[in-house]
Amino acid sequence: MNDTAVLVIDIQNDYFPGGRFPLPDAPAAVLRAEAVLAGAREARLPVIHVRHEFLVDDAPFFAPASDGAAIHPRVAPLEGEPVVLKHRPNAFPETNLEALLRKGGVEKLVLCGMMTNMCVDAAVRAATDMGFGCMLIHDACAAANLSFDGEDVSAAKVHAAFIAALAGAYAEVRSAEDWLKVISGRG
Repeated sequence: MNDTAVLVIDIQNDYFPGGRFPLPDAPAAVLRAEAVLAGAREARLPVIHVRHEFLVDDAPFFAPASDGAAIHPRVAPLEGEPVVLKHRPNAFPETNLEALLRKGGVEKLVLCGMMTNMCVDAAVRAATDMGFGCMLIHDACAAANLSFDGEDVSAAKVHAAFIAALAGAYAEVRSAEDWLKVISGRG
């Protein structure tokens, strides 16, 4: 697995209770993301964190330099773990993410984060298009409730639809528990 890195996308305070855009499943997803990080660190896999900030005066959330834009403490970077700052849903444009991965000889990514229906989806699709193999840890991600054409769609259904769309063509999809068994040699 020395060609594999873990990418933790936008697990930031505004997505949690008390934040400016709380996601229904964020509290459960961060616990699994924390376990994924612990497993990656134990296996000595490189870990890269991605953090989003909006560059507008009236940012709906993730305002620059705000507590809401900070990475959640349960998945805080350790010294030496890079943090990529982005300003778009996709973590690759106008960032050094691809350069970090290529320089490190990374060919495969294990991804988790928030929101499944926006930044996670964009990163998985872009990474696959760039030739990286992707594994998405579905239960270490969280989605938003959405509405379209007068119909409300629960976060759970949004999450399931996006994971289903990514499975196969864009990413291998596993649970945190399954992935942790694989990297520990038990699965």
